Amino acid sequence: MVIKVIHDLCIGCGTCEVLCPAVFKLNVEGKVDVISQGDIECAKEAAEGCPTQAIEIT
Repeated sequence: MVIKVIHDLCIGCGTCEVLCPAVFKLNVEGKVDVISQGDIECAKEAAEGCPTQAIEIT
């Protein structure tokens, strides 16, 4: 499985980083980047909590 953030949808609220800091990190542009593919289950929880559904796991 691959974790991706759709930057066009990301509003930079940081919820995903709070829920799963090992996978997501807010960048200098105010968007979230995927920094690791290591914890799919945590990323799924973050995706469920994303208010704009900007996290895609395929």
